[in-house]
Amino acid sequence: MQRKSADQGESTAGHSSGASALVRRRVPTLTIVSHPDLQRAGERALLEVMETLGVPMSVSRNGPDFARPGASGARPLDDPFLSRTPLMLEPRPHGGLRLMTPMQGTHVRVGDLTVRSGGVELTQAELGAGVPLVLAERVVLLLHLTSVPGPRAGGDLGLVGPSEQLQQLRDDILRVADLQVPVLIRGETGTGKELVARAIHEHGPRRSGPFVSVNLGALSKDLVASELFGAQRGAYTGASRDREGFFRAAHGGTLLLDEVGEAPSEVQTALLRVLETGEVYPVGSHVPVPVDVRLVAATDADLETRIAERLFKAPLLHRLAGFELRVPALRERREDMGPLFLHFARRELAVIGEAHRLMAGDIRGEPWLPASLVARLLRYAWPGNVRQLHNVTRQLVIGSRGLSQLRVEAHLEQLLDSATTPVGGRALPEPALRWADVDALGRTLMPGVSIRRRPSDVGEQELLATLRASGWDLQATAVRLGISRSSVYLLIEKSTLLRSAGEVSPEELTRCFHECAGDVDEMAQRLEVSRRALLRRIRELGLDGV
Repeated sequence: MQRKSADQGESTAGHSSGASALVRRRVPTLTIVSHPDLQRAGERALLEVMETLGVPMSVSRNGPDFARPGASGARPLDDPFLSRTPLMLEPRPHGGLRLMTPMQGTHVRVGDLTVRSGGVELTQAELGAGVPLVLAERVVLLLHLTSVPGPRAGGDLGLVGPSEQLQQLRDDILRVADLQVPVLIRGETGTGKELVARAIHEHGPRRSGPFVSVNLGALSKDLVASELFGAQRGAYTGASRDREGFFRAAHGGTLLLDEVGEAPSEVQTALLRVLETGEVYPVGSHVPVPVDVRLVAATDADLETRIAERLFKAPLLHRLAGFELRVPALRERREDMGPLFLHFARRELAVIGEAHRLMAGDIRGEPWLPASLVARLLRYAWPGNVRQLHNVTRQLVIGSRGLSQLRVEAHLEQLLDSATTPVGGRALPEPALRWADVDALGRTLMPGVSIRRRPSDVGEQELLATLRASGWDLQATAVRLGISRSSVYLLIEKSTLLRSAGEVSPEELTRCFHECAGDVDEMAQRLEVSRRALLRRIRELGLDGV
């Protein structure tokens, strides 16, 4: 039986326990996705006081405290470039929030858009989808809803991430691991179904036995029966010796049948017989061979639809699904992206001999992982899930060998811009801000925003007008123009109408700083330069602009 989550209306890791029907209270939560101290990814702050008492919560370098789920120690964000003047999160009717920033506080982006003094209204549905907050272009937080956690046990089981979806999956793995019932693991391609199967094996009584994994979709249809059940010598052309088969190779352990939905009809019949009798018939033999195997099956296919199309046997589904687990898609657990990215980055940096890059460094330096890149990773739809994130991480690491920051190459930039989810939002006239329907995954709806264009199609006057309309926020300008952020930089460099922050004299910058009372947004608009570059100049001159 599959469990239905109260907020998503879709199955998660399913079982028949009455405990699965309990609805946990969900509260707004801030999770660190990226921080100049990279090891802090995955820490979170549950805003329970705001939820229970209905009082506003402040967020600054000094609070609230963040900690890993289940850990005892907690600490604030502590980034020296974040303002001590807090931004405020105020509860609204019907479960929403209002995000407000002070005039001289930390610069905050929500998705692609800078938050002005009027603030931003966030609905409960938007919080459910997850809202990325970029603070001072250095720290990236995910504002989302999560359940108040209960007791945790069993470790991470080899699954990386603090999300409640993943913790629910861990809990269900431990519920079934010591039993002999077959398990069916469902999930999209690339979600890590084999890792789940290994966790079941390693935490059950068969952990000392073999773990054998076979991808049914990769086997030749002519040989799949002999690969699974074995074959006698001479049973078919080319069978010059007896073949053991995967079932007998897994005797005393666990056999994972991946892509079980691709099994041919005759193999499905044989699998059903094995599940019922505990015996296999090698091809070419009429003598059954007993096998002692814990069977785990995995699929990304809709087996119910395949049954309706007469491509899969309903009795086999019933026997395979003694207990069902669902592995969540990456887009459903965005708070796991930071720890996952670092997990893969460590692996790839070790391969190229640059593991030192993830050691504790200068907290005042430029982050190795740019906040703008993190925001784009959060918005991407990840159709290939964790496997695709691993591949992108590898390309980013290798393409940035020896550089102080990760660099996004052209093909990755095109990829990350090609399919986005509505967590970045669509802009309405300020101060209001609304996100697209949370069910419309895989696309963004942003009125007034151009489709993808060639940078050469953007004229100087259009560039200047868009920069002014976007408050000199280069990421927002890129979105409005339909080009990449790096292309905006190049256009500014080539323009005869614009100047860079580096061309502003120290005297002019200092005078403007005092006239604007340190308001970096107002300074950027008055000087007509990039806000991020301006902030860097302010730091270089020793002015307290944050």
